[in-house]
Amino acid sequence: MSEVAVILGPKSPASETRMRECQAVADRLGVLDLRFVDSELPEGQLLDALKDAIAIMPAGARSFTPQMIEKLPKLRLIQTFSAGTDYLDKTMLAEAGVDVSNNGGANAVAVSEHAIALMFAVNRKLEQQIESVKAGTWMAGVTGDRTDFHTLVGKRVGIIGLGRIGSRVAKRLAGWECELVYYDVIEHDADYVAATGARRIELDELLSTSDIITLHVPLDRITRHMISDRELGLMKDTAVLINTCRGPVVDEAALINALGSKQIFAAGLDVTEIEPVEMGNPLLNMPNVVLTPHLATRAIESEYNAAEYAITNVSRLAKGERPEWIVPPV
Repeated sequence: MSEVAVILGPKSPASETRMRECQAVADRLGVLDLRFVDSELPEGQLLDALKDAIAIMPAGARSFTPQMIEKLPKLRLIQTFSAGTDYLDKTMLAEAGVDVSNNGGANAVAVSEHAIALMFAVNRKLEQQIESVKAGTWMAGVTGDRTDFHTLVGKRVGIIGLGRIGSRVAKRLAGWECELVYYDVIEHDADYVAATGARRIELDELLSTSDIITLHVPLDRITRHMISDRELGLMKDTAVLINTCRGPVVDEAALINALGSKQIFAAGLDVTEIEPVEMGNPLLNMPNVVLTPHLATRAIESEYNAAEYAITNVSRLAKGERPEWIVPPV
């Protein structure tokens, strides 16, 4: 008999598409009884529908209480379709014998491309150029001295986190004639690092010498506000900060002050501390900020990868194997 795995989400066209794509992978692998459960069911009905599942795949951010987990004795894995798992209480789940796995880099290419797009957009004020044309003012609406516009040639790009996304940023910038440096708390394999073309340096040196600093770390208790007043104070006044990971990795109040006082040159952000961004947020009206709506992952290839990777990983569990991409309860 096949093991039960559940996609848990609201009834919607998007959920139907997710289920259809995942079912195709499950049918090919042939070891899962894949089911969809409406996340908006009353708790009693919800728990009854989940009781046989060895794995739950939340379609969207979904938390679980200890009381819920206690009533799901077969559950061994929460498998996310996303890279981020910060919305899950991994310590509580680990204590209950439930692992959490992320998407294994399903959206790594899309996010790395978006990070580089933000680097380019900030350095060339691309947002202003587009808006000026649309407003009928041609180039008159593009502000700043000519020294505000830059290419990426010769710039030192500091990558914080050389994981699946950060490594792809490095590889894609290899042909842009940049100098690539990185910092990571993880000691990566020498061959892995060599393939990226990046050189490891300490964090403070990266912050104080890089022209562009791009963040690619998970959000946890260690990385929350890892970029704050001290770190921003180390950066050059010509530095650009790129954040496509999670908003709270950066102390937003400190960033706003640094941008407003021209302590750093600019920022390209796909994420904010509060999302959707509040309309009173000063970042929205800063000419040295390019802001996108947490859609760096948005690419059809990411969706296909997420279905493939998630179902394949849950299938490992169903076959008695250890799942991959388990996120430690930090």
